[in-house]
Parts: sequence; structure tokens; C-alpha cells
Amino acid sequence: MKKLISCEFNFDTVCVELKFSDGSMIAIDTIAVENEIADNMYQRSELDYLIYNDPVGYAELILNGDPETYLKTATEYKPLD
Repeated sequence: MKKLISCEFNFDTVCVELKFSDGSMIAIDTIAVENEIADNMYQRSELDYLIYNDPVGYAELILNGDPETYLKTATEYKPLD
């Protein structure tokens, strides 16, 4: 089994990059993810928070989780009347 040795956000590529002990790497294009699953600025903000503060949690959510359900429960959007 591959062991994760690093996970960080790369400002130059705008990707969360995961590097493994066998030399393999996964790069998650954060812009593409936001365009695909975030419906509003609150969901984008939640994803941005994870990218900058918990890139391992972000990678786990995108690769193994259910990001749509997470965003619906973690963000609350109330339109102004």
C-alpha cells in the first residue's frame, strides 16, 4: 500500500498535490472541482477554507467522500427577500 508523504496546495498550479512513498502523485484541480460541484459562493468558500487550512481533509473529501452532500450540510444559503 502506498503511504502518503505530503499533501499541500500549490499556488502555481492551483492544485492540491498528494505525493506517495512509491513516487506517484495525484494533483486535484481545485478550480475544476469548484466549477463542477459548488452551486454558490458559500459552497466555494467552504471548499476554499478546506484547501487552505486542511488540504488532506479536502483531498479525502474529493477522492473518497461525497462532496455534494457535505456542501449541502456544511453551508447554509438564505436568499435575501
